[in-house]
Amino acid sequence: MAGRTSNTATHRSDRHTARHEPHDTHRQGRPLKHIPRKRFGQHFLSDRGIIDGIVDAIDPRPGQPMVEIGPGLAALTQPLVERVGRLTVIELDRDLALRLRLHGQLDVIESDVLKVDFTALAHTLREAAGQPDLKLRVVGNLPYNISTPILFHLLDHVAVVEDQHFMLQKEVIDRMVASPATGDYGRLSVMLQWRYAMENVLFVPPESFDPPPRVDSAVVRMVPRAEPAQVSLPLLEELVQVAFSQRRKLLRHTLGRWLEARGFAGEFNTQRRAEEVPVAEYVALAQACG
Repeated sequence: MAGRTSNTATHRSDRHTARHEPHDTHRQGRPLKHIPRKRFGQHFLSDRGIIDGIVDAIDPRPGQPMVEIGPGLAALTQPLVERVGRLTVIELDRDLALRLRLHGQLDVIESDVLKVDFTALAHTLREAAGQPDLKLRVVGNLPYNISTPILFHLLDHVAVVEDQHFMLQKEVIDRMVASPATGDYGRLSVMLQWRYAMENVLFVPPESFDPPPRVDSAVVRMVPRAEPAQVSLPLLEELVQVAFSQRRKLLRHTLGRWLEARGFAGEFNTQRRAEEVPVAEYVALAQACG
């Protein structure tokens, strides 16, 4: 988890125009300098208490196959690798990737995280460890403007994941863990709660970063469900997207038409708004339509 509110494992838009002094990073204990890139929206985590809290929440153990998205200046990377022994990191910023490669305990993937095949990565680490059932522990400070695409990208690889710990904009986590019949409940809530048990484990205020972002942050723990309901992921995605396309309207105006077009002959109450339907009902409906 990089020392910033948006990692550089993928691109994001500019937010800040102020000029900043170079920040220190480490090459196995030796400081390195890096000027935050505006085009990556870099904000470096500097609060040692928060860093310790994140590491404690993750609880890394020696030998665990851990992958960090957007390590940046290694604010979290260093304490993680000290516990696990070796760490795979995904970093898009070429200068940071170059410096990270100087660290003898890091395996650096210089790439946009949305292009990384986590299933293939898991297979590679399994072969190296001689453990065919090994699963990844994924951590990261996700770029806030495309955090949802990253979460959905990882959903495609959830079978090889043990757990995920991500720093995100707090309002995104509120949506992820929201209950039905609340304003935060939506597409993200349904798609992720179907596949993960999630909890908000740590609040991170803006002053924990340098420069501080304009939003509150938090850390979420995501543990894949051992026995999720079996359903077509593309079908569930389409169904939920249609349902929430006009969330203030009754479902008969949106999902009702979609069901009719598919020749659905079962029973489903469309005299409700999308936010009133529990996750289990959406999943059951997708199963019935499959």
